[in-house]
Amino acid sequence: MRHRMAAAALALVGLLVSTYLLLYKLGVVGSLRCVGSGGCERVNTSPWSTFLGLPVAAYGVAGYVVLLGIAMYGLEGDRAGRPESTRWLAALSALGVLFSLYLLALELFVIHAVCLWCTVSGVVILAIFALSAGALLKPGAVPPRPAK
Repeated sequence: MRHRMAAAALALVGLLVSTYLLLYKLGVVGSLRCVGSGGCERVNTSPWSTFLGLPVAAYGVAGYVVLLGIAMYGLEGDRAGRPESTRWLAALSALGVLFSLYLLALELFVIHAVCLWCTVSGVVILAIFALSAGALLKPGAVPPRPAK
């Protein structure tokens, strides 16, 4: 159950970062506070900052909201001892890790700039995956799936 609490806290951090990036992309925030030579703005104004017509940060916001909801749902009552929430956290955060790796490759090899905030989001999603996958792999931490 601790891994779900940690996943919820991390998802909240990821949600805040993604919301900040989305607000910038939508023009609500004038400039990004970023260490370095403007890599954050270069990445977030590139043609690659949208995916299927939506800002990439919007996918981050949606993904972290879902992960936060799943983690919180798995903390309630009798669900706290059941493995389904952890399995969903692991599966969805694995997709997030893959998407983050794709975005990192774009930053490094296509855009030639790195966004610190995007990197923070990538580390957060990787941590959520590591926590949930680790909980699934730990003997006895999550009960096995019942046979049908």
